[in-house]
Amino acid sequence: MARSRSPRPAQALVTFPNPARRRDYTIRHVAPEFTSRCPVTGQPDFGTIIIEYVADAVCVELKSLKLYLQAFREQGIFYEAVTNRILDELVAVLRPRRMRVETQWNPRGGMTSTIVAQYDRPARSRR
Repeated sequence: MARSRSPRPAQALVTFPNPARRRDYTIRHVAPEFTSRCPVTGQPDFGTIIIEYVADAVCVELKSLKLYLQAFREQGIFYEAVTNRILDELVAVLRPRRMRVETQWNPRGGMTSTIVAQYDRPARSRR
């Protein structure tokens, strides 16, 4: 089985201060050319990654997000694992108020898959 850890750690994600921290507003990034590998067959998996979040103190810089996502290209990882890993790593770096990661996978064997993982900061932790 191929390695499941990215050669480019989430710590390489660059952030910048949220310009409107007082307000809840939704940031939506769509990566329509996401690629990873099936950990069973080694065949490429193609999909779209949709990241939606309400920032708190920081936002993610797009080039670093693109490079982070591209690091999965040669990783053998199941759809469910990559979706949850992206959510976990982005939450750890950004500490958003809310985040949702949806992965929509291109057909393989006549089936498509959509995986959704989300995070809501507990109310007592909100500023």
